[in-house]
Amino acid sequence: MSTADPLAPPSLAYFADLSVEVGKPEVLGRGPRGMRRVVPITGGQARGEGWTARVLPGGSDFQLIASDTLSELDARYGLETDAGDLVYVQNHAVRAAPAAVMAALLRGEPVDPSQIYFRCNPRFETASKALGWINERMFVGAGVRHPAEVVMRFFSLG
Repeated sequence: MSTADPLAPPSLAYFADLSVEVGKPEVLGRGPRGMRRVVPITGGQARGEGWTARVLPGGSDFQLIASDTLSELDARYGLETDAGDLVYVQNHAVRAAPAAVMAALLRGEPVDPSQIYFRCNPRFETASKALGWINERMFVGAGVRHPAEVVMRFFSLG
């Protein structure tokens, strides 16, 4: 019988670094919950231990600018590994910063990443046998928004 504590805090294991290229945001207007924007995903790269992939163009980051200090993000896009495996990514994120920093970020200006809380919870789906284990795990990550790309590091929860 195992003596490991099933309620112990999860460990983190490195999974991948992503650089996701993004286009100009389309502002859909302000609704009852905040301002809605859709940011096109135009490409990029992913690199994990023993694998690399390209970010497929055609995805989008659906954003809710909930307040002058908080954005809720829902990015959906695909990856194609160098081995030809396809992976669907849905990444929920929270981005928070002081109002002046968030305003600069939303205008597309470079900002100091240390001023922004950017944490995410990506989920992956694939038919790949080699990567099938990612269908059965939870992931967390951190990100940095640059004017034309989002850089993220993902970890699996152990």
